[in-house]
This record gives sequence, C-alpha cells and structure tokens, in this order.
Amino acid sequence: MPETASLELTMLQFRLAIVRTATDPFLQRFNLTMNVQGQGGCKSTTELFPDTGYAGRRNVYLAAKGNVYVVGQYDARVINVQTCRTDLAEFRHLDRDVIFLGSFDQDQEKHWRYVSALQQPELPFEKR
Repeated sequence: MPETASLELTMLQFRLAIVRTATDPFLQRFNLTMNVQGQGGCKSTTELFPDTGYAGRRNVYLAAKGNVYVVGQYDARVINVQTCRTDLAEFRHLDRDVIFLGSFDQDQEKHWRYVSALQQPELPFEKR
C-alpha cells in the first residue's frame, strides 16, 4: 500500500509530497514518487531513485533563487518553486549555502513520514 508524506512551505505557496510504494513483499524495497505543487498552481511528478534497501531518506533544503533541493543517498533534485520544474543535479553543482528544512524517512515502526529540522537534526549520508 502506498504511503504518502508531505511538506508544506506556506510562505512559498509550495507543497512537496513523496509517495513510497513497496515493490517486494519481503524486502525493504520501494519506489519513490515526488509530487510538487507550486505557486500559481503549477504541478509536477518525478520518479526518484528507488529505495533498494534502507536508502530512501531524502533531505530537503531551501536554496537561493526560489529553489528547493531534495537530496538522497544517490540522487539530488533541484525544484523551482515558481514553475515546479524539477531537474536531476550532480551533487558537486549544488549550492552549499542552504537551509536544512527536514527529511523524508521511515520511523522506528518503518512508516514513511516527513520530520522537520525542529524535530530532528540533519543526518549525513553514509559514504559507500
């Protein structure tokens, strides 16, 4: 059964949801679909790199020029909040001067959720 977690940035009229759908009945394997709604009613849907075993967490950052970053272990997306355009980006091309907003991740009971930076500090990704 798909699980949806979402983040709303009211000041930017921006909503981001990531839907996690199991692909294996026994293993921790999931497809991740990101849905964006932005200013002026724009919308977009993007398939993220799948979670092939405890690599589903996505950190969310507010960047300059009206961009939001969604960064995972293996991929990074840059979202323009005015147009909802979503681009795959190389990690080295992301601005470092960003504000950590929170993370999409599973909790202790393995339920998909969004946790704000006020509830949990930024967790780094393991280097593999």
